[in-house]
Amino acid sequence: MPFNLPIFLTWLRIAMIPMVIGLFYLPDTWMSLPVRDAWAAGAFIVAALTDWFDGWLARRWNQTSAFGAFLDPVADKLMVSAALLALLNLDRVDVMIALIIIGREITISALREWMAQLGASASVAVHWLGKFKTAAQMIAIPCLLYHEDLFGIPVARVGLVLIVVAAILTVWSMLYYLRRAWPVILEKTT
Repeated sequence: MPFNLPIFLTWLRIAMIPMVIGLFYLPDTWMSLPVRDAWAAGAFIVAALTDWFDGWLARRWNQTSAFGAFLDPVADKLMVSAALLALLNLDRVDVMIALIIIGREITISALREWMAQLGASASVAVHWLGKFKTAAQMIAIPCLLYHEDLFGIPVARVGLVLIVVAAILTVWSMLYYLRRAWPVILEKTT
């Protein structure tokens, strides 16, 4: 298993998940709710930035690896799923939104693995729809974690709108990937 700065940043992102979630289990006497929410949102933002930065570094320093390509999306899916579950517990996101997003991540991960086994990974390569979906999620989630107005901006409302946009893009991108894979599935399984 290779170890370099990009992979370290990916492991750091995974290690930050319990910290973000653990903040919501601290006794109320340790810190006020707005401070707790700000710390959680800030930690999520740092973790989301490592997602961008580790990929950029890996490409720039030519430190890409099969292990890094495996671990990076796993870290992303764990981070988003954990945050959505925390938001569900806080009643800040609808169960259907969380189910759509988490269900799509499981479905597309399984589809990509299957396509790789069939030698057809290119049919489900990352598309701009998936990138927009990820961007909407990565902005929506810290907004929903923070949940307070900031400089007169209704952050919670912005988060709710963006998480709905993310859910729509989630379904759209899932259908796109399934449509791209369908001919390969028919060819290889008949």
